[in-house]
Parts: sequence; C-alpha cells; structure tokens
Amino acid sequence: MSKFLKKILAAGRLVQGGRLAEATTAIQRALAPGAAKAARGAAASGDPAPAAALATIERAPVRERSWIDVDEAAAAEPAVTRPSGSPRFEESSFTCAAGTRSFKLFAPAGIDGFARPLVVMLHGCTQSPDDFAAGTRMNELAEAEGFYVLYPAQAPRSNAHKCWNWFVPADQRRGAGEPALLAGMTRHVMQTHAIDADRIFVAGLSAGGAMAAILAREYPDLFAAAGVHSGIAPGVAHDVASAFTVMKGGPGTAAAWHTPTSASMPLWTAAPAPAASTPGYAKAGLPSAPVIVFHGDADATVAPANGDAVIAAALEGGTPTRRDDSQGRASNAARGHRRSVWHAESSSDPARTLAEQWVVQGAPHAWSGGASKGSFTDPSGPDASREMLRFFLAHPRRSESA
Repeated sequence: MSKFLKKILAAGRLVQGGRLAEATTAIQRALAPGAAKAARGAAASGDPAPAAALATIERAPVRERSWIDVDEAAAAEPAVTRPSGSPRFEESSFTCAAGTRSFKLFAPAGIDGFARPLVVMLHGCTQSPDDFAAGTRMNELAEAEGFYVLYPAQAPRSNAHKCWNWFVPADQRRGAGEPALLAGMTRHVMQTHAIDADRIFVAGLSAGGAMAAILAREYPDLFAAAGVHSGIAPGVAHDVASAFTVMKGGPGTAAAWHTPTSASMPLWTAAPAPAASTPGYAKAGLPSAPVIVFHGDADATVAPANGDAVIAAALEGGTPTRRDDSQGRASNAARGHRRSVWHAESSSDPARTLAEQWVVQGAPHAWSGGASKGSFTDPSGPDASREMLRFFLAHPRRSESA
C-alpha cells in the first residue's frame, strides 16, 4: 500500500472518530507532501516567505460554532500550526471591547498539525502567569501530554492586587467585562493556533477559581469543563464588602442550606442564576460545564463552605444525580482527602460526571500538590493539576443535543 493511500485511510479513521480538524490537516498533508517538505527546508534556513507557505499548507481549521455573540469577534487570522521545535512560553496581549490584557501561552515541543487541547489558567491575587505556571507545574504536564496552556494576566490598573473581579456584577455575566475578555482571548488563541474546539478547559485559584466558575456557567459552549481551586460560586457577592463576607463565612445570607443526594455533607445552594432573558447571560437551557473542585479544609482565607457552594451551583438545573464518596491518600501526598463524584443518573454515558470535589485534609489556601517555587502552593497535598487534567480530558465539549 502506498504512503499516500495510508495517509488517506488514516484521515478517514479520524473523520469516523469525529476528529474533523485533524482529518482535514492529514488530508492537506497527503495532497501536498512535496510543498510541505520544501517549505520546511526553507523555513529552517530563515526564509520567511516559505515559512508562511508552510503555515498555509499545515492550517488546521477551527470547527464553526452554532451561535455567535459580540465577544466572539476575537481575531481574523487563520488557524495555523508552526513547525515542530522546542517548547515555547511566549508573552502577548489581547484587546477587545471589554479591554486589554496581556497573556502568556505555553506551546509544547513537537507540534505536528493535529488540533490540541487548551487549558486556560487563571492566577490568584498578587500572582502572575510565570508564578502560577511555576507553582502549578501545568507547563510540565502540557509538555508531557501535548496541550497548550494559556495564562491571562490581570492588570494592576483593573485591580490593585491583580485579582480577577469575580465580585463585580459587571464582571459576572456573559458578553461584557472580564468574562467576555477572557472568552475573547481564548477564541483569539483558537484562531492563531491549532486548538481542538471540543477540548478547551479553564481552571483557577482563589479569585481565579471564582472567575473560572463564572466562565463555566456563562460560556459552557466554549469551555468543556472547569477546575475551581479554593474558589467561590458565581453570583454570591456583588461588591467588596459582600466578597469578604462570603470569603470568610461562605455564601451566608446570599444562599440557603440544602441537602444533596447523599446527605453525608451539607452544601450551600448558590443564589439563583438570573433569568435567561437577562442581557449577556448564558444561552437559555445550556447547563454549566462540568466542574472539579479542590479546597483545603483548613483554608483560612476562603472558607471551605465556598467549595461546597461551587458544586451546588454546578449541579443546578434539576438533573437527578448519584453521588459516590471515598476517602484516602493519594500516592506521594502527605495529606489525606475526601473525594465526592456526582453522576447524572439519566446519562447515557455513565463514565461522564457532572461534578467532582476534593476536600484536602489540613490544607491551607494553596494549590494542592503544587511546587514550592510558586506562591500559594501546598506540596504536601494530592496533585490538583494532574487530577484536573484527568477530569478535563474525560469531558470533551458536548453538543447541545447530547
């Protein structure tokens, strides 16, 4: 069998598996191998014109989405794949109607034209992309597993402590403020790199975790799943004063107690989400993206009850759930944990979960299992980065009809 035919058959298998962007790239390479080889050689010699030709040959289109709103107009550049090489951690910036923010993007070595997952990492207060990357070790995982990592940077002009403004009403809704800016930045990276549109995820710590929870609720059509570490549920605060009240004691008067499917642990029910007709709110009938939550039970900065509230908010919608609880100690972790997993009882995919929660015993306000070279890390805990990645990859974006 010829090499050409083998490539076409391989592309057919990708189509059958639903990996359309990868199939398109494989077909392009099969049809123009000579052009690609020549362009690679010229690009290596430093000639920019053939390098541009190589980008055109190895273009991996982004799958079109079914509906659009104003913050989706991120960038007009075609999605391209750069030649294989060393890993890169490069700084850039993004501007849209909601403002301007800088960011850093990690790209693993050996980019081969296939669309890759993207994890958006939102740092906590006083942190930076470099600090957060060092503490979470997410770039090391990305290099090993082959995915991109985007680190937006909060500007001091927008918050003196570089916190994401999760407690400001204008920054809690789809289509405006920081959620729109972060969604637009994500789409910009989708347009300029070969990103798998069904495997885009968001995670954050503290204020970044609170913003990740907002994005899971407001943009479930963009983010397939979210990781919230030491964060706060969407919509339970409306200013600085209420933010501090919630951080110290849980949602409090903005919420009420309720008993989940399994009564072994009480949960907060977050304040009701606004009606779908509210300007900028997420599309009617679209539930929150699946969420994995980490929180230390000795967190003195953000009360552990807030982790319960994040789970309760993610489970809103009335879908019957089954909850499984377990306790233990992860390998290479000094701290024990309690793990709870919520499954949709009516789901046709029993392996798919709606939410997962890790309560880490004795852990402070810090990224569990993180590296000491970063701030706000707890090397003694189970590896939150690895567990979040495991959860993410098990939850590709579902179609609205699924």
